Amino acid sequence: MLKIGLDTESLHLWFQNRRMDIFGFIEKAHEFGLDGVMINLIKDYNLDPEWGTLESNDPAHLSRVRALLEKYNMYVELATRGIEYGHLMKVLDVADALGADIIRTYIPITLNSPQERRTGGEGKYDLGKIRLDFDPAVFDQAVETLRLIIPELQKRRIKIGLENHEYETSAELVSVVRKLNSPWIGLHYDFGNSMMAWEEPELAARNMAPYTVTTHFKDHIVIPCPEDKYGYVVCGIPAGKGNLDLKKLLKIILDGSAITRLNVEMCYPYCAQFKRTPGAGGVSQVGEGCFKTEQPPFDPKVIAPSEYYYPQEVSRELLEEFLKKQMDGARASAEYAKQLCREYAK
Repeated sequence: MLKIGLDTESLHLWFQNRRMDIFGFIEKAHEFGLDGVMINLIKDYNLDPEWGTLESNDPAHLSRVRALLEKYNMYVELATRGIEYGHLMKVLDVADALGADIIRTYIPITLNSPQERRTGGEGKYDLGKIRLDFDPAVFDQAVETLRLIIPELQKRRIKIGLENHEYETSAELVSVVRKLNSPWIGLHYDFGNSMMAWEEPELAARNMAPYTVTTHFKDHIVIPCPEDKYGYVVCGIPAGKGNLDLKKLLKIILDGSAITRLNVEMCYPYCAQFKRTPGAGGVSQVGEGCFKTEQPPFDPKVIAPSEYYYPQEVSRELLEEFLKKQMDGARASAEYAKQLCREYAK
């Protein structure tokens, strides 16, 4: 029976605005009737700079977190970023303490810019800073770096799942895991992230399924954004309300992989830019299928897409509205995931 969990990113506003801690999140996932959680260890507004939504790696704190998970018989996976050996060793220690057997991470992409070099995915959404080109040698370097951690993964019986995290095409990631050729490093299939690399989610699913060890289940639409380079951005939406064919994508992943869990990551409210040059992943323009354009979910005169993720910077009233919408959307997304899994099992 497929188990369903919830990623802490699904309630990012609740964590960032001190409305929820990791214990409250686990309680909420249990209230939703879910089987597990994925805990995001990434810094952000008001979060611990090293341990994110987990808050701390203090042994007493980790023991309390594990006790609550065990109380509800929940699985736990961790989500971090980067592949540096020392960093992954620290995360592995936390995984051991919590009983996590899978760690999601992604390969950091350093963008080419004569004015600035920054790691893709870090920092506040800034339309003026994004650069679309990077040296593909980063993937060859990643293979050499990741090889170093394989003996530790094997010893601890913990797997790493490399995510298609907005910049990477499925072919690039599949090449990495094939070169590593280890049962301890596979892929993390995110149902929507391939869109930001101009790749059809279905193509990504078919390519990644044989290597997939963990997932992010989400939905997306494309909306106008005049301030963006391409005039459009990808927008998160509660599962079942967007333009991804989630039923078909789920079947591809479940038929083609050995996963036993599905992690809901409801990225709403949220928008992401197209990170690669059009055509990089096989799609050259918006307009059809899951790339069909829709109206923004919020009035652009009130809040711009680039402001969705941090509505507290616009107004307290918007924050309160977005907090409610995010909680409602997370609950609805969890129910939709359950529905599709029941249909698949028939």
